[in-house]
Amino acid sequence: MQKANLLPVLVLAAAILLPAQSIPVNLPGPEHGLSYDTPATVWDEALPLGNGMLGALVWGDGHPLKISLDRGDLWDLRKVPEFYSDEYADDYNFQRMLEWHRAGRVKDLIRLYEEPYHRPAPTKIPAGRIEITFPDGMKFESARLDLRGATAAVRLGAATVEVFVHAVEPVGLIRIRGARPAGIRLAAPPFAGKVKEPASGGIGAGDLRQLGYPPPEQMSGPDWQAYVQEGAEGFRYAVYVAWNQGEEEWVGTWSIASNFERSNVFALARRRVRAALRDGYAGLHGSHTEWWDRYWRASSIRIPNAIVERQWFLDQYKFGSASRRGAPPINLQGVWTADNEKLPPWKGDYHHDLNTELSYWPAYSGNHLEEELAFIDWLWETRGEGFYWTKRFFRLPGLNVPMTADLKGRQIGGWRQYTHSATTAAWLAHHFYLHWKYSADREFLAGRAYPYLKDACIFLEAFTAEKGPDGLRRFPISSSPEINDNRPEAWFDTVTNYDLALTRWLFQAAAELADELDLMEEARRWREVLSELPDFAVDPEQGLLVAAGHPLAESHRHFSHLMAIHPLGLIDWSQGAEAQRIIRASLDHLDRLGTSLWTGYSFAWRAAFAARARDGATAERMLEIFSTAFTLRSSFHCNGDQSGKGYSKFTYRPFTLEGNFAAAAATQEMLLQSHTGLIEIFPAIPAAWEDAAFTTLRAEGAFLVSAERKGGRVVRVEITAEKGGVCSLVSPFSGKILRLHMEPGETRVLTGDPE
Repeated sequence: MQKANLLPVLVLAAAILLPAQSIPVNLPGPEHGLSYDTPATVWDEALPLGNGMLGALVWGDGHPLKISLDRGDLWDLRKVPEFYSDEYADDYNFQRMLEWHRAGRVKDLIRLYEEPYHRPAPTKIPAGRIEITFPDGMKFESARLDLRGATAAVRLGAATVEVFVHAVEPVGLIRIRGARPAGIRLAAPPFAGKVKEPASGGIGAGDLRQLGYPPPEQMSGPDWQAYVQEGAEGFRYAVYVAWNQGEEEWVGTWSIASNFERSNVFALARRRVRAALRDGYAGLHGSHTEWWDRYWRASSIRIPNAIVERQWFLDQYKFGSASRRGAPPINLQGVWTADNEKLPPWKGDYHHDLNTELSYWPAYSGNHLEEELAFIDWLWETRGEGFYWTKRFFRLPGLNVPMTADLKGRQIGGWRQYTHSATTAAWLAHHFYLHWKYSADREFLAGRAYPYLKDACIFLEAFTAEKGPDGLRRFPISSSPEINDNRPEAWFDTVTNYDLALTRWLFQAAAELADELDLMEEARRWREVLSELPDFAVDPEQGLLVAAGHPLAESHRHFSHLMAIHPLGLIDWSQGAEAQRIIRASLDHLDRLGTSLWTGYSFAWRAAFAARARDGATAERMLEIFSTAFTLRSSFHCNGDQSGKGYSKFTYRPFTLEGNFAAAAATQEMLLQSHTGLIEIFPAIPAAWEDAAFTTLRAEGAFLVSAERKGGRVVRVEITAEKGGVCSLVSPFSGKILRLHMEPGETRVLTGDPE
């Protein structure tokens, strides 16, 4: 289905130019942050801090006050032998998997593909904890997280404790005023000793002792404590904390070093801490807040729904804390690994059937491409593992990527239908495409975006080479996350709309990028493959099906069958009546089935669907439910319904981050859309939002857009062309299409259409 512009076109010879009168940036205030009047007594309700590499969680009542520590590259990276040793090569391949499935050998499939995930390793691991004890009688009064300054503050009687993880430097700092701590303890995770709770797979990964590490080497002096922890296969990391007691304040600092940086981890951590103590709390806090001020000024929103606005600021804060170029990308829990003596939920891995992709949705229109490059860089740097795995398992050329992966991008197993999906690389390729579309960076297009898409195309071209009687390409077997869980019927003999959407999108996008690079023969090749793919399975009443003859039969958390609508935009509201009918039918069917088996991210994603369908009221309602029922008071998305209102039968509380970031992206979709090539301002806000504004949200083509609405109408639009070119937008004043020819760095201010 091709996109069509349905509005009349008005080409402007010159846009309205007015003196600069910028729409004010809405910086986060106290109403947007976290404020506790009772102490957090569990780690996942803590105040979160981070800089992409280091993370910290501040919690407890002062007896002790706890600071849970994390670092993004702390991993047990033992390979799964079933997937990487020659012993299993005859059985571990796609053809054997297909044979076993068709022969009904379910136990063998589970043994080879799923049971390895139930082992404790590979897994993300925590770093440890700092515990500060205060004198008896100093009772907890309050805890606050200031988003603007990315600083946590805890009030204990006359004492104030402030904590931050520096925005750039690999250190965290603590300042205590009004009292002296009675004691400080640096506690290593309990990796050694008798196992109390073995792994059960999935959420219940069991306790840390399963990893079998030796006890840490602990060291201390009068003003410092440290330990070096030995992990698996020579991995080592060190945690070092030191402090100064002055006349008016106590200042402590910590750092974590891993041997991914250098071999002498103790010396590296100590050097960083001693340098930070010399610079002092105030000096480092100044450079820290300078970075965060730039981050907050990159984009802002102002909307009349306090719940949704606050959640957006909290989620943007977590994104800036969890993703930073030069650090590992966001995994399931980011830099906030569980501090409960257990392995993190789902081992804290990289899930590519939804979790990593949703986590980076807000970066694009949110104007945080630099932070988003942590994901792109990692995907690019680990593609060698993808090439190796594709050749080993599928025995085909090109690139595919394991759906569950460790820090190095290696397959770690799980439900077989999805961990070995043929279209994982296609969904990851979408992020390369989005980075190009939003940055207009031609060097990135030629050097990374098109090569990644091309390699994924080469694989899917080979994988779908067999054609049916109708002359169309076929998938040997297909799935749709996470329909039918891991039951045999989770594999379909006909292609699912999930696999088809990603495949159709990939070849269409690759042809588009090849055209952009004047690679006409390659563009022709990808369009030929596209022409040989089947169309989507659609029912007049139910819209997009899971696969031909298979409607979505019950409430389900994962909307994989609707990928063609969002995020891929292959079926879009702008295409007219037929596309709108399919979208309405699909979403109506989803709503008829109800939310009983949804998790938190489902509500965030449903809000994004509503925004694409121009349904602001539903988008607002979904975001409110997400914020009030599926987040802990720390603002972490906790998967299950915590409200007691029956929004979902899932009431568990393991936290993962993708729901938070999908909610932020959905809010931005309500305010600005550009995925059709046309910028649309306030395309999906409720009618009740008479006054709203946003500043420097990013549109495709590298245009930064600010807009203000007062009394129910748009009164001002400001557009800056980062790279120059033709900016096409639907006029918020008349509905006509405007074409603005702009130079690099030029800003246009519009308060109405020209005469």
